[in-house]
Amino acid sequence: MAAAAAGAGSGPWAAQEKQFPPALLSFFIYNPRFGPREGQEENKILFYHPNEVEKNEKIRNVGLCEAIVQFTRTFSPSKPAKSLHTQKNRQFFNEPEENFWMVMVVRNPIIEKQSKDGKPVIEYQEEELLDKVYSSVLRQCYSMYKLFNGTFLKAMEDGGVKLLKERLEKFFHRYLQTLHLQSCDLLDIFGGISFFPLDKMTYLKIQSFINRMEESLNIVKYTAFLYNDQLICGLEQDDMRILYKYLTTSLFPRHIEPELAGRDSPIRAEMPGNLQHYGRFLTGPLNLNDPDAKCRFPKIFVNTDDTYEELHLIVYKAMSAAVCFMIDASVHPTLDFCRRLDSIVGPQLTVLASDICEQFNINKRMSGSEKEPQFKFIYFNHMNLAEKSTVHMRKTPSVSLTSVHPDLMKILGDINSDFTRVDEDEEIIVKAMSDYWVVGKKSDRRELYVILNQKNANLIEVNEEVKKLCATQFNNIFFLD
Repeated sequence: MAAAAAGAGSGPWAAQEKQFPPALLSFFIYNPRFGPREGQEENKILFYHPNEVEKNEKIRNVGLCEAIVQFTRTFSPSKPAKSLHTQKNRQFFNEPEENFWMVMVVRNPIIEKQSKDGKPVIEYQEEELLDKVYSSVLRQCYSMYKLFNGTFLKAMEDGGVKLLKERLEKFFHRYLQTLHLQSCDLLDIFGGISFFPLDKMTYLKIQSFINRMEESLNIVKYTAFLYNDQLICGLEQDDMRILYKYLTTSLFPRHIEPELAGRDSPIRAEMPGNLQHYGRFLTGPLNLNDPDAKCRFPKIFVNTDDTYEELHLIVYKAMSAAVCFMIDASVHPTLDFCRRLDSIVGPQLTVLASDICEQFNINKRMSGSEKEPQFKFIYFNHMNLAEKSTVHMRKTPSVSLTSVHPDLMKILGDINSDFTRVDEDEEIIVKAMSDYWVVGKKSDRRELYVILNQKNANLIEVNEEVKKLCATQFNNIFFLD
């Protein structure tokens, strides 16, 4: 067990300070094999943001990164540089496929102060950014690209460097606009999945629904089911992790509507013989009554390491329940198929959604409504990617709404970095300057971070509180004492 003190108070200059969060300065992808000779350097660059940068500067920046990677290889051939720290910025490197390098340059946060003669003085906060957080963000960029485009190598096989450049440009031009670096934190390192708590009977009902749907719509290859933006069942872990991120941070927020919006005016009641239901497509046709409606579904790539499957992603939602049907990309769904899916899935998913909601409320009542606890926690399980946070009130790409101070979030990140350095189970307790205690526990590939607001508590009392939390919230999980 280790104990430490951390945090800082605000000085007399706080009132005149202006703070600027970290910002993306540049993002580029290159392959050193594509321009090995002098005069061919530009051929190495596959994508560069911002595009307005002058050609020679692009070449110079890529050359510098190449030199850093090669230089660090001499000390550690299997693990070249992951990041470079400078006063003004930090560079992150990732080689997701052999010889394909992705680089992200982030400007350090800035504090602008007024000097005595009124001139602004800029201070770069060199130690504020956590390497692990932003290295994870860079890896996510690749995973998200791969989900919708397949690997870099696949693009090369399909149409050479020209096609790869087109795909990178099309994807990253939009994706980089959704990166809000000031909102990145510990949850980006985990890239976990929030699972919906279910009793056995409700789980069996959902499984039975999925089996019936896969039988009725015999072209469905895989199915994922979510309720309240939480996963109930889905794909293999690595693919589900990135698909879950896309659904919960991009697709669902674009289609937010009040859950009960349609209740006063039954949807599609004019269609004879159709049960009243609240189902709708989130991908695919917008209006099933329009004979010219387009049945275009996004393509996704899964199992890229072995079978390399290309699929259409059909996302259909009723109230708080969403089901994702994945069908082989060689099959092109027609409007008739979409109408059939709507008439079969819609009514049954609507009933199932209200069943889940009812059961959830019963379980909630039985567990009793507790008063606001004295602690907040983040839990992550590396084995099944399960994640739970009472620290985050909302987490989207643009907003990380936490109920604790950013300084405490940084301490959580620092504890996580410490955990990574050793394989053994351990516990770290930190007393922050702001009367908070922060506890990190790592046990059996699970991590638990607790923030306690107990001004006069001592180490023994804090330890007891955390034990109580483990007993109530994680009674079936073994944490070492």
